[in-house]
Amino acid sequence: MKLIYNAFNFYISASIHIALAILAMVGVTLFEYNLEVPFILWPFVFFGSITGYNFVKFAKIAGLKHSSLTNSFKLIQLFSFLCFGITVFFAFQFSFKTLITVGIFGLLTFFYAVPLLKQKNLRTFSGLKIFVVALVWAGVTVFVPVIASEMKLTLDVWLTFIQRFFIVVTLTLPFEIRDLQYDVSALRTLPQQLGLKRTKRIGIFLLVVCVLLEGFKIEFSWEHFSCLFLICTLIGRILLVSEIKQTKYFAAFWVESIPIIWFLLFLFLDELF
Repeated sequence: MKLIYNAFNFYISASIHIALAILAMVGVTLFEYNLEVPFILWPFVFFGSITGYNFVKFAKIAGLKHSSLTNSFKLIQLFSFLCFGITVFFAFQFSFKTLITVGIFGLLTFFYAVPLLKQKNLRTFSGLKIFVVALVWAGVTVFVPVIASEMKLTLDVWLTFIQRFFIVVTLTLPFEIRDLQYDVSALRTLPQQLGLKRTKRIGIFLLVVCVLLEGFKIEFSWEHFSCLFLICTLIGRILLVSEIKQTKYFAAFWVESIPIIWFLLFLFLDELF
């Protein structure tokens, strides 16, 4: 039992679960636009997401003396290093245009953790953290697969990018609510500035806008609309029950599972119709 518990903790702590969530959103984009992308995109996004997230999460800790680090963290360091090597290997097999797109969002991730101006990184700029995360997620899961498939950035694609941005912002709110008791006031997160009730209202408003934007797409599909509506409803429900005191895996597992559920829903409807 302890072995299973430790393995699950590693699965969460090493960002494997969140990498699968990002990969699932890439899959949603592929379904939505019926894209054909190089197979290497899948492992590239998966291992790149693990590398990026672990770099952001453990950048400061990695600066400590190696002897003072726990065995679990050393294992995550080794795992992240291997993932980085795999990411670099696959990166050189993409087109120049795809690499430029990936590079832009890679730089945003880098400067999210590394000081940019006056010892401040993007994470520490007041109120900016959640929007940087959403911008990177939306860009990687929408623009990267679209460009990798050599499809043009149409109005529908831009609308999908905006929808994805709003969805990721809303998905991040339960984490912001959870961290309210730990975050320094200088971060000026939405819950810090607006309180829980207003933060939740903003999240619900963004989800409503997401659903409404679907109606403005030139290539409208009831199947895609149904998936989006169900997922936005689920996210809204999760957001409404989010509190400062959460169970250990409420945000880290259940909230981050929603993109995976979204992808599985697309798979189910694709088989059904």
